[in-house]
Amino acid sequence: MNKVNGFLYGLLSSASFGLIPLFTIPAMQQGMGFWSILLYRFLFAMLALAGILLLDKQSFRIRRKEILPLLLLACLYDSSAVFLFWGYQFMSSGVATTLHFMYPVLTTLIMMIFFHEKKSLWRMAAIALAVAGVFFLSGGDSTGSVTGLGIFIVLLSALGYALYLVTVSQLKNLEMKGLKMTFYVFLFGGILLFIGTEASGIGLQAIPDRTTLGNLVMLALVPTVISNLALVRAIKNIGSTLTSVLGAMEPVTAVCVGITIFGEPLTRSIALGILLIISAVTVIILKR
Repeated sequence: MNKVNGFLYGLLSSASFGLIPLFTIPAMQQGMGFWSILLYRFLFAMLALAGILLLDKQSFRIRRKEILPLLLLACLYDSSAVFLFWGYQFMSSGVATTLHFMYPVLTTLIMMIFFHEKKSLWRMAAIALAVAGVFFLSGGDSTGSVTGLGIFIVLLSALGYALYLVTVSQLKNLEMKGLKMTFYVFLFGGILLFIGTEASGIGLQAIPDRTTLGNLVMLALVPTVISNLALVRAIKNIGSTLTSVLGAMEPVTAVCVGITIFGEPLTRSIALGILLIISAVTVIILKR
């Protein structure tokens, strides 16, 4: 029963994360910039996580030496989220989410290059599959909206998240539970985003209507808080490897939402590119 629950939690975690475009794109269509959307997402998610931590009677106390590592994690998470949301302006949300899903491949590359993790034929083949997938995605949109610049921006999103994961795994002096760490990442990340928007003159936009408010709250709760909570439960029940494999539901969900809700195109080339990238990531995870 625990394994069944673990699989269900894993599917819920990855599928809910794939719903980011469902709540983000309507807010963008109402004229909100991705900087403001991210700030509201972090704010509402942080409040929800604070409530969960209070109910769980966890301490909010952090040590002074943990502040810099948390700020670094917040910077990396911010960069990943900003580039992903920016990428939605250059290509369909399904393609963007699939490209972002390459972060396990980039994590493996980083570990092999900088931390001398053992190379293997399987991993090199998976990286080649992922590159081929990007090639098919770049040439597969008949509308021509998938550009080299768009691909580069979303790959920076994947790189930011890969660096985030590597940093979490390498930090020795950061000893706190996942939800508490996520709370502080969102807190510091929101502060950094606010400083950035004010310094650049962009400023925080007001929420235009109740529908957009609902989308922003759902963006904070479903693909952020619920996804994180389900992820923790899934890892406890079935382990991190199987949970990571179930993460393939992220791009699948985003593609389905893009096609059914936003009328985004799905050509043979795009479908092949998505399949190649999901296959590459699955091989990487299983061989790890």
